[in-house]
Amino acid sequence: MSENLIDAQFQKSPIPVLRAARALRSLAPGDKLRILATDPAALQDFRDFCKTTGNALVATSETKGVYSFSVKRGAL
Repeated sequence: MSENLIDAQFQKSPIPVLRAARALRSLAPGDKLRILATDPAALQDFRDFCKTTGNALVATSETKGVYSFSVKRGAL
């Protein structure tokens, strides 16, 4: 398993989720993607995205206005 990083800070919703969706397509099932975002709407966006796509939202955190999301690629 590997973990990739997308820095989507200062990009408005839904851009962070769209970038994550594109990156996840190239990952193997079980690989993780970490996304950094500053738009507070990204929290709900990633919850909804993972719920509807079969990927797992493994962890979320926020430090000084920067949200970090860890998404695990689901099975194909």
